[in-house]
Amino acid sequence: MSEPLWTADEIAAATHGQVVGDFEATGVSIDSRSLEPGDLFVALTGARDGHEFIVQITDKGAAGALVSKPVATPAVLVEDTFRGLERLGVAARERAPQARRGAVTGSVGKTSVTRAVEAGLRRAGKAHASVKSYNNHIGVPLTLARMPRDTQRAVFEVGMNHADEITPLSRFIRPHAVAITTVGPVHLENFADGEEGVARAKAEIFAGLEPAGVAVLNADNPWFPLLKAEAEKAGARVWSFGTGEGLTAQLTGFAANAEGATVIAVLRGETLSFPILQTGVHWGLNSLCVLLMLEALDVDRETALAALAAFEPIEGRGAERVIKVPGGTFTLVDESYNANPVSMQAALATLGARDVAGRRVVVLTDMLELGPKSARFHSDLATPIAAADIDLVFCAGPLMKSLWDALSPTRRGAYAETAAELAPLVVSAMRAGDVVMVKGSNGSKAGVVAAALGALDLEEQV
Repeated sequence: MSEPLWTADEIAAATHGQVVGDFEATGVSIDSRSLEPGDLFVALTGARDGHEFIVQITDKGAAGALVSKPVATPAVLVEDTFRGLERLGVAARERAPQARRGAVTGSVGKTSVTRAVEAGLRRAGKAHASVKSYNNHIGVPLTLARMPRDTQRAVFEVGMNHADEITPLSRFIRPHAVAITTVGPVHLENFADGEEGVARAKAEIFAGLEPAGVAVLNADNPWFPLLKAEAEKAGARVWSFGTGEGLTAQLTGFAANAEGATVIAVLRGETLSFPILQTGVHWGLNSLCVLLMLEALDVDRETALAALAAFEPIEGRGAERVIKVPGGTFTLVDESYNANPVSMQAALATLGARDVAGRRVVVLTDMLELGPKSARFHSDLATPIAAADIDLVFCAGPLMKSLWDALSPTRRGAYAETAAELAPLVVSAMRAGDVVMVKGSNGSKAGVVAAALGALDLEEQV
């Protein structure tokens, strides 16, 4: 029988709580909808009070609950369940001193890089990682609380949209290595000092770095000097990646092909050529970031390269599907989970570099949280669209109207106020041989269009 993740007594000791009915938990959950049998349910209070779901989680097989009021199920009673979750996360970290911990942040690519690092860690031994995008003040302590005591390596995604959010998360994790994928104009509406404020907020990742820890930084980013200085101030060893000379890892070539791409790089003076399953041009630098993070977490080079070679694009972040329609097929590139000016330009450049039998088509929905220059960020996309030789552009949302107005009439597909209204217009325009990319901020519902295009697949309808 496997060892439980937590016993009731361990939970009580970690959270300064009181056991009311003994139990053993094999997992930790904050959501009654996704709870698994054997989980500890943490009854957080927010828009809804988690205590309202005690009957449901008991029926679903929860082992027990962390609560702040008496309930009719085995539980540990604490004063504050959120503080209890934080304490449980710290206890999980402290009981696994052997675990090498990494943390990843950045304006673009942090989820994909985290997942790729995780793939390498799992090949190397007993590993633990964030699920989904659990990267905030709840997600980070929850991920820590779920970490088994025999974990050898772990990686955590860390996000923010305001200053002073990353510092406490980094101090929870106490990482041995951190990575900042890049800094760009994201969440600008929350920073009076603009992109510099974003860079300084990302630099908060160094706050909890273990002594002599490693900071993996993108030297191609204009904020590299600031980030490097902040990392060194925190006592970090800086490992750099980019296209320039004199870096820890230098990208010297990236060639897309039918299976993905080949990356050519010089890593610590050694020339490498290795395959990846990604086609996005940004994955040249991303792959070097991943390799350096894995090295910092004591994963050997061979294992790291094997993990990269097998790592597939994530749904909503570059995953591709071939959609069978009458007369042939078209390719759907699903980038619908998130968007900002940096990721938009990279995605458009990637599409422009592809050989296509039909047309290059993009479906774009609003990029959110860009502040007072939002309209310009949208209209400026007309330039990379032209450079990528995009044939047809569909736009949805009040912000994307600025791009629509800036487009050449020959490139205009259709415009609608919402993604739901745009979806049938895109569907009716598809032809065999097209490559269509769907991209936008998650809040602007680009996924609705991606789902509508995916539903055309005749293979799925059989």
